[in-house]
Amino acid sequence: MFTHRIDQPSDRKASLNWLLLGFNGGFINAGGFLVTGRFVTHVTGFATLFGVDSVQHGWDEALGILSVPLFFLGGSFLAGWLIDRRAFRGEAPHYDYVMALCAGALLVAAFATSFTHFVPFGETLRVKEVYLVLAALCLASGLQNAALTSSSGNSVRTTHLTGITTDLGLGLARLLSLGSRDERAARERHANRLRAGTILAFIAGSAVGAWVFFHTRYVGFLIPAFIAATAAWQGRRTKLRLRAALGASPSREDA
Repeated sequence: MFTHRIDQPSDRKASLNWLLLGFNGGFINAGGFLVTGRFVTHVTGFATLFGVDSVQHGWDEALGILSVPLFFLGGSFLAGWLIDRRAFRGEAPHYDYVMALCAGALLVAAFATSFTHFVPFGETLRVKEVYLVLAALCLASGLQNAALTSSSGNSVRTTHLTGITTDLGLGLARLLSLGSRDERAARERHANRLRAGTILAFIAGSAVGAWVFFHTRYVGFLIPAFIAATAAWQGRRTKLRLRAALGASPSREDA
């Protein structure tokens, strides 16, 4: 899951794991929208909502919504600290820690009603009433997105579709420009299949997520939490393999 690049051949398991996290991104986004009335896996919408809320709901609401993307940024920073920083130092990255934190944030969202008071599911648009859920979901999305982005050499985005849709359009143009016998064409076809698959997986996750959340409400976040926990377990296996390859001692790696 954490050791392949989009432009290089990968085994079926790695590709399926990638698509699973694309599904997870769509699932989280659907749940976030149904719970809070806002899309939570990308930052663009929050910038737009800041402008809208500053006019319609006042500066307190606008500033509240503007602060939410900081949790996405914080998740990305944590992932970079635990993954890229260690890779730069020649150490095995902590993919497992990052995805475990992601799972933990999703558990907070699943049980948020135990920590604070909420209006009924799907009926609130006030930031202060759903701030904990917004923060937890943005943190989880930042962690997941950064982990896959880092491990794929900046090729993978699983929590939003703008970048990967752009990549697919460029990839199709490149494919039409290359001759059928050009070795680059085979790599481009492979990359385009994974890009298209990620888009479809995200859409499928959104559809399944909507159905699940309509029936289970906040508890539906247990499903993406489980997927993230599974990714953490696989990240642990990846780290152990890298640790063995690097010849590092356990005490150094866990420092």
